[in-house]
Amino acid sequence: MKSMEEMIKAAQQAAETIQKQMNETQSKLDAMEVEGSAGGGLVKIRASAKGRVIGVSVDDSLLVPADKGILEDLIAAAFNDARAKADEVAGAELAKAQSGMGLPPGFKLPF
Repeated sequence: MKSMEEMIKAAQQAAETIQKQMNETQSKLDAMEVEGSAGGGLVKIRASAKGRVIGVSVDDSLLVPADKGILEDLIAAAFNDARAKADEVAGAELAKAQSGMGLPPGFKLPF
């Protein structure tokens, strides 16, 4: 039977391993790209799977001062589309990482 000290040390090592794997997953997510679009592709936003905006593309046809409100709405919609895709990719990657750690599906890790 293991001593309390050995069990504590094993728990600390497991926690360090999990933290390292989560850091690796977070770095991987920041390197993965998704693209959100709106207005049939007239506005596109590229973002990392962590949600960091990488770039915004606006079709020249939308650069009309009278249509400023439409453009603003399309940018917001494209951002929300990119965010939803980033969340989907991140969820899948975190689920893979958790299963590799032996954690039960749906277990919420703080990060």
